[in-house]
Amino acid sequence: MAAAARYASRARPLSRPNPGVAALLVREGRVIARGLTQPGGRPHAEAVALEEAMARGGARGAVLYVTLEPCAHTSPRGPACADLVSKSGLSRVVIGVSDPDPRTVGKGAERIAQAGIAVTTLDSEDVRASLAGYLARARLGRPHVTLKLATSLDGCIALADGTSRWITGEAARAHVHSRRALADAILVGGGTWRADRPRLDVRLDGLEDRSPDRVLLTRGVAPDGVRVINRPEQIAALDTVQHLYVEGGAVAAASFLQRDLVDELHLYRAPIVIGDGQRSLSGLGLNRLKDAHGRWRACEMRRLGSDVFERYERVRDLPR
Repeated sequence: MAAAARYASRARPLSRPNPGVAALLVREGRVIARGLTQPGGRPHAEAVALEEAMARGGARGAVLYVTLEPCAHTSPRGPACADLVSKSGLSRVVIGVSDPDPRTVGKGAERIAQAGIAVTTLDSEDVRASLAGYLARARLGRPHVTLKLATSLDGCIALADGTSRWITGEAARAHVHSRRALADAILVGGGTWRADRPRLDVRLDGLEDRSPDRVLLTRGVAPDGVRVINRPEQIAALDTVQHLYVEGGAVAAASFLQRDLVDELHLYRAPIVIGDGQRSLSGLGLNRLKDAHGRWRACEMRRLGSDVFERYERVRDLPR
């Protein structure tokens, strides 16, 4: 299932408006077919994997590992995956997480079980991470938000005069572009837009088509091709956006943190000290130091050239 969760990342963000789901068909310890949610959301991953298996002699007796519960509702865009799976002759289906969609939750697994196929639902943490945007939409009513900060060792994002190219090195910047390629939309504040006119695209060979939508947090007029929101809470109205990547600047970043809208923090730190420079964040309104503790969990650290990347997740107590 961990392999399926990693594979699912390849579907993002082209699977919009559907979540990026992966399916692996395994027989005698070998993957015989695999599928991803296709661009535009159809066909679903299970349908792709089963079709590939049929071309190779069928799926009878195999085990299906699928990151999200197969859908149980019919659609003008395609059949219910639970019905396709039920007719496939599989011996077992392993589901990463239940689908919170009320049209499917529990019904997909039940329909497959009624066809005489053993069904196991794992509630996998790896899968939850791969479907974070879809699950955030279902449980929080908004996209999953990743805030990216690139700073000096002393927490600056630019010199006092605003010069910021480049705080981090080439390897770190390439890593940022790989994270952009997984997002549905990327957001900056009005100050950053006016000062830098950032392109906010993906500049990695072969991934140019995965450049996210551009969103601007401002009270001004929307530039051509850019969506505008006036307040961070309005991210809930960004239709089809499940994964939002926020790149700042300091005021925009702080406004998302103040409203507890950040689910994941990506921190890139360069081995430089700036001193009297522009800070990475404006005030957060904290009055007690203890309120800052226990909110973030360290999940990953790696070197990117001379820089260090750290990933933190917001600690939340949410229903499954």
